[in-house]
Amino acid sequence: MREQIPPGPLLFSKDEKMAEEKFPGVFLVGGRLATRNLALGFRVYGEKLVQEGEAEYRLWDLYRSKLAAALHKGLKEMPIKPGASVLYLGAASGTTASHVSDIVGESGAVYCVEFAQRSARDLISVCEKRQNMLPIMGDARLPQEYSEGIGKVDVIYQDVAQPDQDEIFIRNSSAFLKNGGWGMIAIKSQSIDVTRQPKKVFDEFVARVGSEIDVKQEIELSPYDLDHLFISGKKK
Repeated sequence: MREQIPPGPLLFSKDEKMAEEKFPGVFLVGGRLATRNLALGFRVYGEKLVQEGEAEYRLWDLYRSKLAAALHKGLKEMPIKPGASVLYLGAASGTTASHVSDIVGESGAVYCVEFAQRSARDLISVCEKRQNMLPIMGDARLPQEYSEGIGKVDVIYQDVAQPDQDEIFIRNSSAFLKNGGWGMIAIKSQSIDVTRQPKKVFDEFVARVGSEIDVKQEIELSPYDLDHLFISGKKK
């Protein structure tokens, strides 16, 4: 059972450790991952808010975000940073996308593609509080249908549980990713082929997307997400 969320933000006492920056825009608050809240006072998924002076931080749940799990498990390079433009494929209801919004800040942009209508409704509610998040109701398999107004981006972040996850990334990378930009992909083996060993599925996936990006790191996400591999790489 998850602990109950208090009605207001938590406050640091004078004896508690202040926020430390792990990567630009990503913090450790009391030893836990967090981002600085771009929409003061608002929670997205019941996360804890922590107040330190004029800054408000949102604690980042490792079990609710594959990006948080990857950061916790040793992601070495974090291309999502202040001022970056991010195409987020499979934004769902906006849990991780909202933390990405915090990181890129007011000078950045997060283009959130989601196909499921119910999730898209929740996503729109999140985007209404964050001017740097733009909801796009669309099918990630068909980038030509939502290409207007996006241009080239610094990062493509993909969390799409579909059998053709590799083709989805390749199409979107070809259409939107800058030369030298980064791809970050959460791969769910059982969505690709439930009958095969996850490692074989992952190896084949990495080989296929290798036509678009030079994969720099692979992180297995258990215990936070089972049968998931997180990869990051730079466009060739």
